[in-house]
Amino acid sequence: MSNVSPSTSSLNAESPQALYFDGRSARPLPVRLDVDRGDLRAWCVAEESASTVSREASGVEIARWPLKQVQWPERTRHGQRVILLAHGGSLQVADAAAFDAWRVALGHSDGWVVRAQLHWRGVLLALVLLLGLLLAGYRWGLPWAAVQVVRALPAQVDEALGQEALGYLDAHLLSPSSLPAQRQAELRAALDQALRAMDAAPVPWTLHFRAGVPGSETLDPPSASSTDTPSVEPTDEGGTGEGKSTRGGIGPNALALPGGHIIVTDELVQLLDGRDDALLGVLGHEYGHVRLRHGMQSLARLTLASAAVSVVVGDFSSLLGAVPLLLAQMDYSRHAEREADAEAVRLLRANRLSPEAMVVFFERMAARQPARRTREEGGLPIALSSHPADAERIRFFTEAARP
Repeated sequence: MSNVSPSTSSLNAESPQALYFDGRSARPLPVRLDVDRGDLRAWCVAEESASTVSREASGVEIARWPLKQVQWPERTRHGQRVILLAHGGSLQVADAAAFDAWRVALGHSDGWVVRAQLHWRGVLLALVLLLGLLLAGYRWGLPWAAVQVVRALPAQVDEALGQEALGYLDAHLLSPSSLPAQRQAELRAALDQALRAMDAAPVPWTLHFRAGVPGSETLDPPSASSTDTPSVEPTDEGGTGEGKSTRGGIGPNALALPGGHIIVTDELVQLLDGRDDALLGVLGHEYGHVRLRHGMQSLARLTLASAAVSVVVGDFSSLLGAVPLLLAQMDYSRHAEREADAEAVRLLRANRLSPEAMVVFFERMAARQPARRTREEGGLPIALSSHPADAERIRFFTEAARP
């Protein structure tokens, strides 16, 4: 709404006719309008003589309102004009052109917003700016807000959500490990030693050994975890991890959940048999997700985005009930994956191991599944939330191995 403050009376034959609704009765009263000494006035007129009889001669003033209490309508191309009054009343003017001309005569001029709304170039510019604002908010604002939210959350929240997600995975996508207990103990001890060499006080973590459930990729949802190891399968629609096998099960995989839960499958241990340095690099990548709380950040981003959408659609309850499932499906951004790769390099260097050990992982995965594609080649339709390409990551680890 805009304001007008004319200083002279404008009651004449050009004064617009309106229908006055007093806010109490549904029956309108025909009136003519004028402005006098800072007040908007309404004069009663007979309908049959409204166009021929001067209101100053035969009209009766029925109401007046201080202009500061009146909400004037913005000019539009079509439709009637509606003046909103105090206490629920209104004045409705059917002849929009006559009303606009009368307001111009009173000294009113449209603001730049109104002028822009009435011009297609202004509307187009506003649309472009809005889309730019939404994209900028999604690209930079949402991740920033997610980080701030996660910083404010206590670690107990991570643990509770991680346990829920682990329960979902155990129920649908994972089965007990058949790896010998001694081998499990050796790998836990090796990871503990490697992490302590990298950080004097590592964040709490728990290494779980699991086996994949054959055919689990056909479950709804198809994805397996909230975090990803260095690459993906073409069948990995949810962006889960290393290698969902095209033959059934989740295959060689390592994943991380909030609360410090790191899961490694028997298939991955077997795939990297004889190269514990490469296995430590993969686990270091997952530890990076844990230490940097990427799972919680991803969940916070999704929750914030869903909350924004719920303002439009009006339903937020279904998201809250599906948090464990979302954690089991969640994908990481490219930035988070690069940060986790850097953590893998840091762990390997701290233990005097070459970062090039990670290249062995990619080579063995490629040899196991020659037809495997990266998401850039069609594995995932949303490129904004995918791993970097394998070639880029191999180059990263190779360059990190150079002196």
